[in-house]
Amino acid sequence: MDMILKQENLNNTIKMKKLLLLIVVFQLSACAELQQVVNQLPNGMITNDQIGNGLKEALNNGITNQVSKLAVEDGFFKNELTRILLPEELQKVDNTLRKIGLSKLADEGLKVLNRAAEDAVGEATPIFVDAIKGMSFSDAKNILLGENNAATMYLQNTTSDALYQKFNPIIANSFQKVGADKIWSDLITKYNNIPLVNKVNPDLTNYVTEEALKGVFTMVAVEENDIRTKISSRTSDLLKKVFALQDK
Repeated sequence: MDMILKQENLNNTIKMKKLLLLIVVFQLSACAELQQVVNQLPNGMITNDQIGNGLKEALNNGITNQVSKLAVEDGFFKNELTRILLPEELQKVDNTLRKIGLSKLADEGLKVLNRAAEDAVGEATPIFVDAIKGMSFSDAKNILLGENNAATMYLQNTTSDALYQKFNPIIANSFQKVGADKIWSDLITKYNNIPLVNKVNPDLTNYVTEEALKGVFTMVAVEENDIRTKISSRTSDLLKKVFALQDK
């Protein structure tokens, strides 16, 4: 019986060693293939610096070409991808007020939420620039050979906290500047005075801050997708050369 158990243990050890060997061989093979893709193009070699600079250029294009569109009047409000809609809690407020003839006030309430977000987005650029400057070659390589939204996710992971801290007080101040605080105070007061409704008291500053962040990263993703999928969107020789790697 002991001999049988020893033989089984030996067999299991041999199998485990074979499995580990296969894993190591697979990893080495994958690394070699990845290195070959990163280091070589059909028309010649590409340097690590070129890869890093190409990814930084792509991200800068996302900010210049897309995020900047959000920082103007109607940048959020008239953009179907980023327009801030009412949170679920306030949709019933909106519907109820429209039923009692306050559609114009409800429309204005929605518009001023978007105006506050438009006001805040102009402060995003310096934060993005710092994140892009801090990108390492490893970051760039992972982005280049990653998913179609890998660059957007990099920015989201490295800037979300700083952007929230920057946006939140601006949106709070913007509510006062564009009259959103008064409009929503009137809207919610009128709604809460309707008999038998459940009263609401939403944190609109927090909600609009989070929706503004979603809008910013949505537009960065639009530019990233264009550069990855459309050669015509690679507007420099560097972008063409670098993103040819991910076409392979």
